Amino acid sequence: MRDLIIVRGGGDIATGTIFTLRKAGFAVLILECGRPSAIRRCVSFSEAVYEGSTKVEDTECVRAGSVQEAVRCLEKRGLPVLIDPEAGSVSLFQKGGEYAGEFRLVALVDAILAKKNLGTKRGMAPFVIALGPGFTAGSDCDAVIETMRGHDLGRVIRNGQALPNTGTPGLIAGHAADRVIHAECGGILYDAAKIGDYVEKDSTIAVITDPQGKKHEVRAPFAGLVRGLIRDSFPVTTGFKIADIDPRKTEYKNCFTISDKARCIGGAVLMSVMEFLSEEKEKA
Repeated sequence: MRDLIIVRGGGDIATGTIFTLRKAGFAVLILECGRPSAIRRCVSFSEAVYEGSTKVEDTECVRAGSVQEAVRCLEKRGLPVLIDPEAGSVSLFQKGGEYAGEFRLVALVDAILAKKNLGTKRGMAPFVIALGPGFTAGSDCDAVIETMRGHDLGRVIRNGQALPNTGTPGLIAGHAADRVIHAECGGILYDAAKIGDYVEKDSTIAVITDPQGKKHEVRAPFAGLVRGLIRDSFPVTTGFKIADIDPRKTEYKNCFTISDKARCIGGAVLMSVMEFLSEEKEKA
């Protein structure tokens, strides 16, 4: 019987957690929505939903068309992502569920980072962890992981909440709020650049065609690397996060590797899981 951890969400921060748990020897099942909106697509396992498979660093993830396919992938020690936004498949791995005899469900991690709870509840797994604000440890989950950059990044909270969302990304080479680009209108976004491109200030990196057919150019706020860009032909709404620019031309490899923040949070999740398993062993 293998120890299984289910992770809701496959974006770049979630991927840091999934990658860490896999390296630690856990079987991991990723649950995603049908249209993931990660902008750091080169380091997001959620891309397998679109492409059928994707590789982040040295770890490959494949899309499963059903729970049965996901289980077969897990049996072969693969990493499956299943479209299951409501997490209905979790019950099949709970005690008494169809696959409970094959996998021991240890924990569930809510890594959606929606800044609110989209249905995760304490009791869905023996240990339930949530990343960031929108959850209360001891109420709707067992532990919350701090996701705010700073001294407390990665802190495991067993009673209470993470810091509220400020809406301001981390400071890089003097750029913070202007580093992340949001859609100024709704419509269909078409990429004019690709992740890893170096663009000059005011370069067009994407074009949004609004419902009336008018085209709105999305321009780079400063010169830098396109570190993240939402998928071509993706429908966006006003204010939707669509791109991330890194002003450091020398950091090209960062576009294709898991970030320090994601690794830190992944390590905190692993530590939290191991602490829980140690506590359970002591009780036994």
